[in-house]
Amino acid sequence: MNTALLLTYALTVTLLIATPGPVVALVVNTAASAGRRQALMTAVGTNGASLVLIALAAGLILTSAAIAPHLLTALSLVGCLFIGYLAIASLRQTLAQKADAVVTASTRGSLWKGFAIGLSNPKDILFFVAFFPQFIQVTTDTSYSLLLLSLLWTVMDLAILSLYILLTSKLATPQRQRLISLTSGIVLLLIAAAGLLYNLHVLWP
Repeated sequence: MNTALLLTYALTVTLLIATPGPVVALVVNTAASAGRRQALMTAVGTNGASLVLIALAAGLILTSAAIAPHLLTALSLVGCLFIGYLAIASLRQTLAQKADAVVTASTRGSLWKGFAIGLSNPKDILFFVAFFPQFIQVTTDTSYSLLLLSLLWTVMDLAILSLYILLTSKLATPQRQRLISLTSGIVLLLIAAAGLLYNLHVLWP
């Protein structure tokens, strides 16, 4: 096993997952508005989506298959619209709360929302296809390397998101809950808008 390459992979994954994006924004929002348990369920949902995308990417790597770029772009548009819907719903709910009230967002469907957000950008499949080959030589067996890299991604993903949940829960006083929810909702909306504009440009340059 190439330990140095594995450590490089671990560091890269840490930076990728810890960088704020739609998954982090959703998990932080859920932790602030619905508590640790629902936030953890959301994290499990996003992690499950990552495993699906990793499995698809592994299949593409092992079979050298290809995906039509326009199909991925069209699916990405749907994903951006979904992220935008969640962002607007979150902002409307947060703004409806009084400033000194504890946010009591609906706690149903967090696992599903997490899974849906995780799958909201099918281009992540291409990310994994491009990312994994850089570290595929971590062992001499390609299948074993893919399994090892996938397991490490899963563990680190849950660990980093759990840290976000813990920090958010510690900081989330009633007033801060509102601020955190508003901030994460705005971040989600900006991500959705940027993704929508980018994908529309790709489809109609």
